[in-house]
Amino acid sequence: MTKVLDHGPRLDPVDEKLPLKDLVLYGFQHVLVMAASPITAVFLVAQTLGFEPALTVSIISATFLVCGLGSILQSFGPAGLGARLPFIMVPGGAPIAIFLAIATQTDVQTAVGAVLMTGLFYFLALPVFRRLLRFFPPIVVGTMLLLVAVNLVKIYGGAITGRPGSEGFADPVNVGLALATIALTVIFSRVFTGTLQRISVMLGLIAGTLLAAALGRLDASGVMQGPLLAVPQLFPFGLPKFDILASLPLIIFSIISMAEATGQTIATAEIVDRKGDAHAIVPRTIRGDAVASVLGGVFGTSLIITSGENVGIVRATGVRSRYVTAAAGVILVIIALIAPVSRLASVLPGAVVGGTAVIVFSIIGVIGIHVLSRVDLRDHGAMFTLASGLAMGLMPILVPGVYSQFPHWSQMILGNGLAMGTITAALVNAMFQFNAPKPHDTGETAQ
Repeated sequence: MTKVLDHGPRLDPVDEKLPLKDLVLYGFQHVLVMAASPITAVFLVAQTLGFEPALTVSIISATFLVCGLGSILQSFGPAGLGARLPFIMVPGGAPIAIFLAIATQTDVQTAVGAVLMTGLFYFLALPVFRRLLRFFPPIVVGTMLLLVAVNLVKIYGGAITGRPGSEGFADPVNVGLALATIALTVIFSRVFTGTLQRISVMLGLIAGTLLAAALGRLDASGVMQGPLLAVPQLFPFGLPKFDILASLPLIIFSIISMAEATGQTIATAEIVDRKGDAHAIVPRTIRGDAVASVLGGVFGTSLIITSGENVGIVRATGVRSRYVTAAAGVILVIIALIAPVSRLASVLPGAVVGGTAVIVFSIIGVIGIHVLSRVDLRDHGAMFTLASGLAMGLMPILVPGVYSQFPHWSQMILGNGLAMGTITAALVNAMFQFNAPKPHDTGETAQ
């Protein structure tokens, strides 16, 4: 626990201003927890879309920059943009998967356009989004999370093995590195406690990288070559393209993202003892997410959203000051501007990053299972809601090209497993709920 400085009576712990050395130490702790997320996200996009190394470095730098600026925004909350709570912002797993699906079905400029439109949709939907939440009960959200996990594990599995038929496909050393990274992450999670346990993913990534270096699978010779400062490029892929139909999956996800932001805001406000109505803070959080996502689109990233995993650090350490996450944001901005750091991130072995991603995104599936545990799957409607959502969602994920002979406009939705599965689950669930027989008098009387 930290000592509360004397700033007058009734100072909220969340508004506590700590000494600079504590701000740096605790802020860096937040950075360590979240750093694997932007690195793995950019690596996935770069590998899937075939970016040149220089472009990959630029996008990594841009992602750290936007995450840092977004964290500062959420921590300080100027003009109602941000929750004034200790939030860290990251590229979410589901948005990355949807971003890639849009980019591969159309092009990356259309995917960036989808990010920008989704960021603006946050503002438009904010006044009415609570009414939309009834279409996304646990059965639908759980289905979506399972599909996200399957899709991302499939993509990252390809990052580990390489393309079928290519030279070095399924190289045993690369596969072994991925498995070792997963095993080390699990071991660290089991052996360590407290803060070290919470950064077990990052420790697994570091250990896997050191193992790859020992095996001669890490080429860091170019890390110190080139300029020391990095300046992220505006619209690195060119001007965005705006296609509402192609953007629909990401726009649909934003509704779920707003629901997650609601829960995170209320939970965090309780943890830090923020006085007042926590529900009133929710719109500020969502507007902060919207601003960060639009800024991310300008720099070529996917949606940048608040991170729930960092809330655990607040609870575990008892350090509840929003100035700590603001300091973490400043550290992220500094990291973004130091080119060697971004270059180092760009040369991390694909097998190691892939192994880290497989375990991280499998956890999304575990979360989906946990959400589904609230549902009675013996119920006829729930069973068919989940089954139909998985059927329509898994087909395009596991059988690429299944809709390749359909009209192009329909492939945008049918060929996107995440969107199709989520939409199907929402519609089927609504159908069963709407047509559910209401309790009525059967005419029988007690004997």
